[in-house]
Amino acid sequence: MLAWPTLALLNHLLQGESWARDRLIPFAGKTALLQFGSTALLVRISEGGTFETAAAGTPATVSITLPSDAPALALTDQASLLTSATISGAVDLAETLGFVFRNLRWDIEHDLSKVLGDVVAHRGLQFAKQLGQWQLVGLRKLAIGVAEYLTEENAAIARRCDIERFCLDVDTLRDDFSRIERRLAQLEQC
Repeated sequence: MLAWPTLALLNHLLQGESWARDRLIPFAGKTALLQFGSTALLVRISEGGTFETAAAGTPATVSITLPSDAPALALTDQASLLTSATISGAVDLAETLGFVFRNLRWDIEHDLSKVLGDVVAHRGLQFAKQLGQWQLVGLRKLAIGVAEYLTEENAAIARRCDIERFCLDVDTLRDDFSRIERRLAQLEQC
């Protein structure tokens, strides 16, 4: 189901990056099994350094298993995505694929400029980034407001300083109690 769009996107990115294709060409004919969640994608590296679907039942030269939240991590935190991957098989191919995936970037502005023109693509991408930042700032402010409501207005959650004060009071009470126990023990010995 996701094989064709994923391959199309990967190959589109590879077309713009000759260094990546040059790194993959020595592995032409080798296969890689990419898995995340219940989705598995078996690809073969072509002679041109791009990916193509491999025949079902073809043994994988390397197998890379990603966590089930891989699509979200790919968009937000690629570093943790690659460190949480489980790899088995040919080490040199896995290392090359890891290097290519870490350094492969999509120049979306260039692609948009082919369709919309340079100025519209540049300004549209700036607008999208500003809109995304605006949403993040809004979510951050909402989280702060909810936290403040729950700690100050509703008092459903104790504030950190209140918890620290309570712990200090408990420690003081414990110390006082142990001093009283020692005094009583001394009085009983007399």
